[in-house]
Amino acid sequence: MAKVTIDAIDRKILQYLIKNARMPFLEIARECGISGAAIHQRVKKLDDSGVILGSRLEVDPKSLGFDVCAIIGIRVSDTSMNYETVKRLKEVPEITECHFITGKYNILIKLYCVDNNHLMKTIFGGVLNIPWISHTETFISLSEVFSRQVDVESIPEE
Repeated sequence: MAKVTIDAIDRKILQYLIKNARMPFLEIARECGISGAAIHQRVKKLDDSGVILGSRLEVDPKSLGFDVCAIIGIRVSDTSMNYETVKRLKEVPEITECHFITGKYNILIKLYCVDNNHLMKTIFGGVLNIPWISHTETFISLSEVFSRQVDVESIPEE
């Protein structure tokens, strides 16, 4: 995807939406000193260009009883099967993120389970049932210290 150029107002709009995706456009317009219609047009442009990928509700997994967060490095024995492996991993509901990576592993996944027994069943019954997975290494997160979006202020101006 081509790099998109944004101006100071676009940055300000993104900052407000990253902090609160439900913030009314008219409130953003007041903060930016432009019309509500201009905000709608700019957000549509950011959406159409792929800068905004959507908005979503974030749920705290621990509040729902998912007390174990794990990150698993996966080595695929036949790299021509990477996409098929990801397709199969997508069928495991506990997996919330999946990345192709460099280094010792081909794929990195993040998953949430209710307890260690659930984690074990997910690893053995879901992840390791995929035939091309030759090696895994599991890291249990003790605590998520922070999670954030890209800082739009750090984007260099054109």
